[in-house]
Amino acid sequence: MLKSLFSGVSGLQSHQVAMDVESNNIANVNTVGFKYSRANFSDLLAQTKAIATAPQGQLGGKNPVQVGLGSTVSSMTRIFSQGSVQNSDKNTDVAIQGDGFFIISPDGGNTYKYTRAGDFKFDAGGNFVDNNGFIVQGWLRDKKTGKVDSTAPITNINIAPGLTTPAHATQEVVLKANLNSGGHVKSYSPAYTVASVPVPTPAPTSNNDLSGNEVAKDNNGSIVPSGNLGVMFNSEGDAFALQENEGVWISFREAVYDGSTVGDDATLDIYLEKDDGTKIHIEKDDVGNASQNANAFAAEINKYSLETGVKATVENDAITLININNTIGGHNIRLTTGANNNNSGLSDATRTTAYKYSYIKSGANPNQPGDNKTFTTLADLRYAMEVEARNVDANGDGSYENSISIATDDKGRIVISNTGNSDDDYNINLKITPIVDKDAGIRDNSKFTKNMQALNTVIQKNSSGKAYSQEFTAATHSSSIDIFDSLGSKHTLRMEFRKTAVEDKVSKWALTVTVENPSVINKNNPNYPANELRGEIRFNSDGSYLDNTLPPISFTAGNGSAPDQPIDLFLGSTGKFDGMTSFDNPSSTSGISQDGYTGGDLVGIRIDQSGTLVGSFSNGRSFGLAQIAMAKFTNNEGLSTEGGNVFIQTANSGDPIIGTAATSGRGFIQSAALEASNVDLSRALTQLIIIQRGFQANGKTITTSDQLLETLIGLKR
Repeated sequence: MLKSLFSGVSGLQSHQVAMDVESNNIANVNTVGFKYSRANFSDLLAQTKAIATAPQGQLGGKNPVQVGLGSTVSSMTRIFSQGSVQNSDKNTDVAIQGDGFFIISPDGGNTYKYTRAGDFKFDAGGNFVDNNGFIVQGWLRDKKTGKVDSTAPITNINIAPGLTTPAHATQEVVLKANLNSGGHVKSYSPAYTVASVPVPTPAPTSNNDLSGNEVAKDNNGSIVPSGNLGVMFNSEGDAFALQENEGVWISFREAVYDGSTVGDDATLDIYLEKDDGTKIHIEKDDVGNASQNANAFAAEINKYSLETGVKATVENDAITLININNTIGGHNIRLTTGANNNNSGLSDATRTTAYKYSYIKSGANPNQPGDNKTFTTLADLRYAMEVEARNVDANGDGSYENSISIATDDKGRIVISNTGNSDDDYNINLKITPIVDKDAGIRDNSKFTKNMQALNTVIQKNSSGKAYSQEFTAATHSSSIDIFDSLGSKHTLRMEFRKTAVEDKVSKWALTVTVENPSVINKNNPNYPANELRGEIRFNSDGSYLDNTLPPISFTAGNGSAPDQPIDLFLGSTGKFDGMTSFDNPSSTSGISQDGYTGGDLVGIRIDQSGTLVGSFSNGRSFGLAQIAMAKFTNNEGLSTEGGNVFIQTANSGDPIIGTAATSGRGFIQSAALEASNVDLSRALTQLIIIQRGFQANGKTITTSDQLLETLIGLKR
């Protein structure tokens, strides 16, 4: 009977412990990072009245006869389920989503404690601490590398008050941009200027050699490649797309042929040849005396002027032929006589003033006076025109001393002037027509022809009049970025691109890098200003980046900062699309960056999901100052609590596995948030009822046993 009393007492004691545990859970329902516990009951040893026996013969076996001696609390289990994450307005609050613990230390890192409560703050000394004053452990930014090394040993997280960051000189500039490879561009600039060559003194020989003066110059007066006309554009951004042998006929003066006096008994039988090789046959019989024949023959020739461009006039009974409008070649006269030509005053004759100016991709020879010419660049074309314009001995004295000037201006136009008044100067009658040869497959390049035909005009000698072509332009694009020297001073780096050629399926663009004066990036090439570097960038046929020839950038600001500052300009990887490209899309810059900055003061700190404390500085830069370490245990339930939301390692928790958030099973960190207690009030209150009923039932066991004992004692009475 006494055993039942003791069993009831043990039940009361066990339920009292369970009540203490559940009361503690409810008390911490609003404790940040709290993990609730439960009491686990087990029975005590039982008194054996009879042991178990095995079956024997025809008699079955018997089970043991045992009487239990009550219950006890055998263990406590802490439940580490995820608590809800609640946002806060404090940017140094952090919560863990998933497994793991923050590491804190009360003694500068000699011993570690662990917590799920992320209510952290900075103290007066810049230590990152919890509410107990324990310092959060992690990794600090290495001043040499500028990075946080999470493989190093952990230490106190301390960010000094009033932290500043020194200036960092730019070491790399990265540019991502597309340069338009299409036939129509929106970003273009005028062709470079090319000056007219002064008239040589003494007068040049008959070939009028002006070789070596056909150089192009940019706005700074630097000698630059003038650009391949095959990849140039008109004033509307449409590509000429010149093919080999396309071009124009150009004549600077009329072709004139003076015939002799027409006879009284005469017949006209002539052929006028056009530049396409076809001939116009013109015939006229005798009509009377010399004057009548001359006028009749001239009238017959003029019937075909629209086809031949040749006009006939009569003076003193002699016929003069002038080519004024040959739409095929312009200004040339090629006359042959037929068998019936008699006493007409006209005989076989060739008068040539128009020549072909044909485009070829390379190897141009514009210096061929009195002959057809080839050109590659706009400078070649200008030069070839000037050679021919000056290849005129107007007074027949064997000298070539006219002052015709042909240049390209800052708008990309060819400009022709005729200000001279010497004996060899003449009235320019400019005629430009397209080269067309269907048999050879040469088409009229209408856009190029239109640009050139704007020059068609008459310019009297010794006049101020000028002839202008339409504008020649080149596809261009530019990008700029501010870079920094070692003092943190800001300078503008500008990159300009200009399309120059397409050769062997490789697209070429001139690249010019400039900085403002008096900064220096060019020490080795005296042809260009000290603040300017020039090179070339090339692209493959699929638009991917190939390479560039820009010399290394060595920047000197000249303001007391460190000289010869190396800057790596990254334009892409060979054969890839990770930098510059050249597609048939508008030229545009999609990304440009550099790694320099000026000095700045710390103005704010935020914490990212990896636990990195990112500092924001007054210079606009942000970088990691430290990183919170996290620990993971094999057996979280084996940790021992010390109060104050702190756990310590025990023999059964296992050693801490330290690392960064969101790696190797550790949860990620959410900033400006706290993890709430994982106590479920509905479960806890229900558990109170269960504990209460268990306690009451055990109390009944005692009172019932007492009544039975009283009855037993009453038997003696």
